[in-house]
Amino acid sequence: MDFLANLGLGFGVALTPANLGFALIGCLVGTLVGVLPGIGPVATVAMLLPLTFHLEPVSGLIMLAGIFYGAQYGGSTTAILVNMPGETSSVVTCIDGHQMARNGRAGAALTVAALGSFFAGTVATLMIALFSPPLALVGQSFGAPEYFSLMAVGLIAAVVLAHGSIVKAVAMVLLGLLLGLVGTDGQTGGQRFTFGVTILSDGIGFVPLAIGIFGLGEVIANLVAPQQRRELVSSRISNLWLTKEEFRQAWPASVRGTLIGSVLGVLPGGGATLSAFAGYVLEKKVARDPSRFGKGAIEGVAGPESANNAGAQTSFIPMLTLGIPGNAVMALMIGALTIHGIQPGPQVMTERPALFWGMIASMWIGNVMLLVINLPMIGLWVQLLKVPYRQLYLAILLFSAIGVYTVNNNTFEVILTALFGIVGYIFIRLECEPAPLLLGFILGPLMEENLRRAMRISGGDPMIFLNRPISLGLLIAAALLLLVVALPAIRGKREEVFQEK
Repeated sequence: MDFLANLGLGFGVALTPANLGFALIGCLVGTLVGVLPGIGPVATVAMLLPLTFHLEPVSGLIMLAGIFYGAQYGGSTTAILVNMPGETSSVVTCIDGHQMARNGRAGAALTVAALGSFFAGTVATLMIALFSPPLALVGQSFGAPEYFSLMAVGLIAAVVLAHGSIVKAVAMVLLGLLLGLVGTDGQTGGQRFTFGVTILSDGIGFVPLAIGIFGLGEVIANLVAPQQRRELVSSRISNLWLTKEEFRQAWPASVRGTLIGSVLGVLPGGGATLSAFAGYVLEKKVARDPSRFGKGAIEGVAGPESANNAGAQTSFIPMLTLGIPGNAVMALMIGALTIHGIQPGPQVMTERPALFWGMIASMWIGNVMLLVINLPMIGLWVQLLKVPYRQLYLAILLFSAIGVYTVNNNTFEVILTALFGIVGYIFIRLECEPAPLLLGFILGPLMEENLRRAMRISGGDPMIFLNRPISLGLLIAAALLLLVVALPAIRGKREEVFQEK
């Protein structure tokens, strides 16, 4: 009964005209972001963050969430029609989706991508509603030591989240922690890392950092990169219906993709991209004739597209219940919560039930909106693909600058955003993923606060972290997670040494 009452509360919040409007805006912007290669959901959510400060927290989060999962829908359109994924999670869709388009079945490919994503989104929303309350109840028994240990897991998860060098990922986490320390110490009132710049006494703002590193850094990288040609298969799509044989092949693939995406989405570093790749590999493994893949197999579209949408939505579970982000977008969402004065974690469900359940209900409503708007608007998205990126970036820069300025009416923050934009581009050139930096920046101050509380409780005895079972369990999990990440790199180095000898 509680479950139904909670859902009733959620739909009551999500179905208000204002929140329906923000969900629609989020879905439309997300689809647009997915369709246009070169503009990702992380950069877009970062750039739109300032808008949410003038909204109710639930309205802002509904819009940002719509952008995130809407981008998973939109990314399939370019992957199928142009063989150019608008999103990294749609890379796999190119393989068979574009071949289907070349074979004259673009309409069927787009339909199965939309239906598979809708089914996955519905199941994932149900999973969030079912599994979030038990997790939040566990989280409510947490004290300062448990929160510190949980955030240690979160920082290790930031290393898992990054691709490539572990050393670079750890360095980015540490840099994020250092940036989070800039400003006035809440305990002593002393200045930390301000270097005599009084304007930094309040610390570095989350918005300039996020928009600069993710938004402006991405813009610079896209302008420097050579322009890709976008060869459309057809600007007119006819026959959106699936044949009986295509439907028979597609629906089991959608179910399998949904299941694997729902599981992987909850894990740190899982999310949409890993889920899509895992969904494609699974379909190829279970297929009676794997040679069909790469030549237009409909399962190669249904499986990954369902998996990436399920993975995108279930990544909200650790963010909503424990305050631990599993990917860069979730880190931005946590940043949005903290700016509204809401501390992320299990207490959100009890202290702000309307926000929690309203956001969950809005996800299902958003998936219905995406299904309705995506297929009829394919022609419009195709026309937008013809717009060169060099004609879009000025509007992006202007919108970002106005957004940053309106938060605190501070020109210094606009300059800071530009500086972080250059830093973001340098990170891209050095192949350093900025997501761990953002997670370190967000979790660092919270971690420090809980460390100080725990030390006060124990009278300065650090054994408090090991004497409490939940805290000990989390620290062991963090150590195991770090070991799992580090082992392949250590093994690789040892192999190189022996090979040289």
